[in-house]
Parts: sequence; C-alpha cells; structure tokens
Amino acid sequence: MELEVLDSIPVELDFLEVMKGLRQRKAMEACVRELLDIVRPVVNPKAVYKVAYIDSRDGDSVCIDGVTFASHVLKVNLDKVERVFPYVATCGREVDEIAVPPDDIMKSYCLEMIKRRVVGTARSYLEDYLRRTYALGQMSRMSPGSLADWPITQQKELFSILGDVEALIGVRLTESFLMVPTKSVSGIFFPTEVKFESCQLCPRAVCEARRAPYDPQLAKKYRETA
Repeated sequence: MELEVLDSIPVELDFLEVMKGLRQRKAMEACVRELLDIVRPVVNPKAVYKVAYIDSRDGDSVCIDGVTFASHVLKVNLDKVERVFPYVATCGREVDEIAVPPDDIMKSYCLEMIKRRVVGTARSYLEDYLRRTYALGQMSRMSPGSLADWPITQQKELFSILGDVEALIGVRLTESFLMVPTKSVSGIFFPTEVKFESCQLCPRAVCEARRAPYDPQLAKKYRETA
C-alpha cells in the first residue's frame, strides 16, 4: 500500500496574518516579531499519509487495511467510500523545541498560536496535495477524539496503519493517546459529496476550534441511523 511523507511543506508566516489570528493585540506585536525571527529559519512542518482501503463494515465499525475503528459516525460517512487517506501532520520538532521562559505567559501564548498556524498550513497543504495527486473532488475528514462517538483511544489504531510515525515525521503518542508535538493533527480524509465537519454534531457552546455550527437536525439524522 502507498505511504508517503511530505517534509518540504512551504509555510509563510506573515506578521500581519499572524496578528489577525491574535486579534491584533497591540501588546503582542513586539513578542510576535521576535518569535517569527526565531521560527522562520527552522520551521519545517511535515505530514505522512497512506492510501488505504475499506475491508469491511459491521454494525458500528469499519475495518480499514485490517484495522478496526469503532465509530458509528465514521462508519456512516464511509458507507459509500472504498478508498481513504489516514494521516498525521505536525508543526515539526524544530519549532516545538523552541524554548521560552516558563513564566512568560504572553510569549508562550504567541508561540502556541504560531505553531497552530504552522500545523494548520501542513494539514491544508496535505489536503490540496491529495486532491491534486488522486484527482479527488470534495473531501471531508474525521479525527479520533473529535466526537465521543470516536474516542481518542483509537489514535493507537490510526497510528498503526501508518507505521512508525515518530521515525517518519517525529510525532509520538503518549500513554493518554495525545500527540507530541502537541501541535499535531491526525485523522482520516475521505471523498464526500456533502461536506462534513465533526463540529456539526458537537453541541459544545464555547470552542475556539469550531469550524462549523452545531446542526441538531444532522445530529438527529446520525442518531436515527444507529
């Protein structure tokens, strides 16, 4: 099966764009400029993905490349799909290892926001790369832990499909199934006719990472298929 590492992902860290993400807080400008001067020479986001195929579907689970994932929502989303793209993307160890004084809360916050922008760029680049390389149309993605229906413990199964992710792109799983570097993302890309975001099924009122509004009718539809 095809597995590929992307380790030459271009990333632009424009000062004004970074400040927009921080809501242009004036007090942070000098801090952001200083950090960008440190980050730009070393930044090296990476991603790894695999072309994988659905083996079987059974109840509320789906088997991909011999690995079983227990998620009703994932199973429904992949009902008409045969080929999927498990992935991990990261801001990279190079940026993650930049040290800031532990008592400098502002600098720590700004660096975290910069790293978030870097990993977001890596995931977007991977999505565009998949679309170009495999002549795909619209795609959606799901990630372990994004919904209670697909628990974060299934990070272990996802990583097993990709092999030694730490050796490939420097990302490891902790005992609690979190990723290090923390500004890393994982999941499964899949082709879809109707765009899907896990946020549509999550009623949590306050979430800065929300990408789509909660859709109670869509949530009801998924429950009815259970």
